[in-house]
Amino acid sequence: MQHIIEGFLNFQKEIFPQRKELFRSLASSQNPKALFISCSDSRLVPELVTQQEPGQLFVIRNAGNIVPSFGPEPGGVSATIEYAVVALGVTDIVICGHSNCGAMKAIATCQCLDPMPAVSHWLRYSDAAKAVVEKKTWANETDKVNAMVQENVIAQLNNIKTHPSVAVGLRDSTLRLHGWFYDIESGDIRALDKNSKTFVSLSENPDVYFE
Repeated sequence: MQHIIEGFLNFQKEIFPQRKELFRSLASSQNPKALFISCSDSRLVPELVTQQEPGQLFVIRNAGNIVPSFGPEPGGVSATIEYAVVALGVTDIVICGHSNCGAMKAIATCQCLDPMPAVSHWLRYSDAAKAVVEKKTWANETDKVNAMVQENVIAQLNNIKTHPSVAVGLRDSTLRLHGWFYDIESGDIRALDKNSKTFVSLSENPDVYFE
């Protein structure tokens, strides 16, 4: 904990004074253009990977970057999506998975989650991705896990389209969806292409999006 406190003290002394005007402008309002939904994994930092300033990304993070389908009793993820689209007017939503995801590895390798019943229940929202991956034979565990991560991104993109605010945005062409796979070791991002339905290099295809 001490290093976290020391980090804050350094921010307060060195960083904040240099960015005082930015934070003053953000004190009363925010105007992010994108909602970024990612895994809670400590190795993936959305603002760092995308080089965005405070106020530019509205972020949801949870185990497995999961978006439950819209239902009669919306939870925190649903409420945050609705707020981002309706109140903040974001124009893009990114769902970003990452290599070696612990949540997806647990599903792909059938790890026992009995000691973590809440996690087990939560990961059922990735059943569609598991069904696709289990139909194939994989050369090794790494390939299977990364395939699971990518299929899970696709599954969550399909889930988010059931949310009324998102459906309206897509209908009115005021909103676009993006599916990303971030490779921790290489720093590369592969994005889901709406035409080929495959993940392609974002650096080589910067205009690619899902829908």
